[in-house]
Amino acid sequence: QVQLVESGGGLLQPGKSLRLSCAASGFSGSFFSSASMGWYRQAPGRERELVASMDSTGRTNYRESVRGRFTISRDNAKNTVNLQMNSLKPEDTAVYYCRLASLYWGRGTQVTVSS
Repeated sequence: QVQLVESGGGLLQPGKSLRLSCAASGFSGSFFSSASMGWYRQAPGRERELVASMDSTGRTNYRESVRGRFTISRDNAKNTVNLQMNSLKPEDTAVYYCRLASLYWGRGTQVTVSS
């Protein structure tokens, strides 16, 4: 059974940095390294939206509002994907979800940016 577990969320002030991690398990072989990975977020009353993604070749895609502030990375040896978030803004407040291969979701981790 594939599982994705996010960690690293928290409450912090605007302008600070945070690093989210997602650990994937429950599969074998090269499934993880050949899969695309993504970070999504959902704020109260809003639809879930893509924040950043990385395909198996390392090509990345970012939401315009986070480009230059957020960086997605992956470690195929550890089956993890990370999201480095810098210069955080109150509008970044949301539950952040990890997604694997457009199939599997984690349960999310809360990020709250507030002064």
